[in-house]
Amino acid sequence: MIGSRNRILTSATLIGLGLAGCGVTAQAQVMTPAPVATTPSSSAPTAVPAIAPTPVPAPAKPAIATPKPAPTPPVAPVMHWSATDAQSLLAVIQDIDSEGLIPVDYNPGALKAAIAAGEGAALDALASKSFTWLTEDLRDGRTPMKARAQWFAFDKDMDLNPTEAVMARALLSHDIAGTLAALNPTYPDYAVLKDALEATPAAETKRRAMIRANMDRWRWLSRDLGEYYLMTNVPEFQLRLVRKDKIVRTYRTIVGKPGKTATPQLSELVEGVIFNPTWTVPQSIVVGEGLGRKYGSVAAAKAAGYTMTKSANGTITMVQQPGPGNSLGLMKLDMPNPHAIFLHDTPSRGLFNQTFRALSHGCVRTERARELAIALTIIGGGKTADEAAVISGSGVYTKVPMTRTMPVYIGYFTMAKDINGVLSSFADIYGRDAPVLASFTQTRALKTGQRNSEEKVIAIDKPGV
Repeated sequence: MIGSRNRILTSATLIGLGLAGCGVTAQAQVMTPAPVATTPSSSAPTAVPAIAPTPVPAPAKPAIATPKPAPTPPVAPVMHWSATDAQSLLAVIQDIDSEGLIPVDYNPGALKAAIAAGEGAALDALASKSFTWLTEDLRDGRTPMKARAQWFAFDKDMDLNPTEAVMARALLSHDIAGTLAALNPTYPDYAVLKDALEATPAAETKRRAMIRANMDRWRWLSRDLGEYYLMTNVPEFQLRLVRKDKIVRTYRTIVGKPGKTATPQLSELVEGVIFNPTWTVPQSIVVGEGLGRKYGSVAAAKAAGYTMTKSANGTITMVQQPGPGNSLGLMKLDMPNPHAIFLHDTPSRGLFNQTFRALSHGCVRTERARELAIALTIIGGGKTADEAAVISGSGVYTKVPMTRTMPVYIGYFTMAKDINGVLSSFADIYGRDAPVLASFTQTRALKTGQRNSEEKVIAIDKPGV
């Protein structure tokens, strides 16, 4: 728990966090800074007067759908394959069930026949196609995009390891198996699921199918998640602060209610830690839910912790000021995205004691949020523990920009290691398993290069329940 304002993270705590000497200042292990627009130097936080209302943005215009041509599969590169390299590829395909994939997807029978027929154009074409499909599935995941509900996490792997380069590397080294294995996710949960698949008898078809689906979900993400990052598994209701794929701290979470406010799957960058945030109340609440009418006057709104302004056309703007009753609590992470999803505190901390915590309007509310904010300010903002404690306890809106890249991954795994390191199953609270499982019973879909769901982006505007 957090102690006094000036001793929230002591040197001993920093050592326990794995932070002392490895990110307490901006000098150690400097990474590419996250882009931050119109913010001052990280040496001085940005202070905003407590009563300054945040302008209300104009209502978003509905997106006009433009017809898109039907996506076409990319043309697979064709390279020369020796019989020996093709035989190595065949061996990988025949054993690919160990990676949660399906051997028949990659034409093992036809490849075996082509090898027997000898080297030449036919073997080159078939081996190149099988290798391409295998590379795509190991690198990007087998599940077609239409089966990935609310999937908006960008995977950079096809840029870092384009298929043609992977194939050239494999043929030059003659290490087909090793080159393909290097595409596997590095996060430890993937290896745990792989071991579980090997240990699960073939007769336990449902369990094996669930393991396959969740192995594939790791392939949807980038293979390398970064040095420091935040990872939340929505069905587990837990957030992890991770360094080098090892958990540093864990925090219980509250996530979106099933339905329209379900939390989407994202990968974003934290641009700053905001202490003592204000909350600009959406018009859907000011007008639609009658908050403006409830308080009526500027004085009444101020007494309740809001600033209220009225424009010439009668529009009421309400901004909830910093304080323990603020709907965002004492901190939020600035991670700009079109969904308006972010991690934040909450004044309703008793809800963290509930077992089922799909209760929010989409954003991820975080237990011990002040502790997390201070840790990120030290790791990613270049502040000392004392500086972070002073900022946190000031009661003034303050944004500390990130000087270290700090990704946030919002994932959805119904089978994974829990925070205690035990492989566990979690309730499919949003019903997202069925389409993934169904895709594994169908013929492999040709890849189109699509990286995100084409579902409508729904901006969430209510932080409270």
